[in-house]
Amino acid sequence: MSLKWIDTLEIALSLIEIYPQQDPRQLRFTDLQQWVLALAEFDDDPNHCNERILEAIQQAWIEESD
Repeated sequence: MSLKWIDTLEIALSLIEIYPQQDPRQLRFTDLQQWVLALAEFDDDPNHCNERILEAIQQAWIEESD
């Protein structure tokens, strides 16, 4: 399964598995973007990312962590 920028929940779940101790509230968007791009299952154009997408990933991560 390949992930696209619109798969915010699935991306967040993948990041939770890789970074279980990371507080998503303390994460810089530049780091978040790099972590998403580094996911093995991620397959989308890096240029299609924007702040709104990163906020959605961060919010999904926060919700799943609580």
